[in-house]
Amino acid sequence: MNISADQPIFVISVAAELADMHPQTLRQYDRLGLVSPSRAPGKSRRYSQRDVNMLREVQRLSHEGVSLEGIKRILELENQVAALQRKVSELTEEVARRRDPLDSRIFAAGAAGDVVSLARGQRPRARSQAVVVWRPRALGK
Repeated sequence: MNISADQPIFVISVAAELADMHPQTLRQYDRLGLVSPSRAPGKSRRYSQRDVNMLREVQRLSHEGVSLEGIKRILELENQVAALQRKVSELTEEVARRRDPLDSRIFAAGAAGDVVSLARGQRPRARSQAVVVWRPRALGK
């Protein structure tokens, strides 16, 4: 049986024990929006393994002297960074999918100044057209 880290399975007493905290502390963190567990049909809190890990992180930062408002801001920023990293990965994959197999583009410029994209292996129609091969440099170089 494979249980997801996001599956809300722990009641508050178990989550508190796993995080080495008092259940009242978990309630306070929920009220402050630091760690927001899921709710069961009877409105009782249900914590996932990810929530328990987050509680441990809150506790670690608190022991290092960071205020609860500071911890909340740190967690918000970490969530933003994770979302941006996912977006960068998605966009990188999209760019790779759209990239030409030989990583170049071929254009012909006509006498009138018009620019025409040519398929690989296609020659310009008139002798007066110039052919330009564009090869983008790799990112970061």
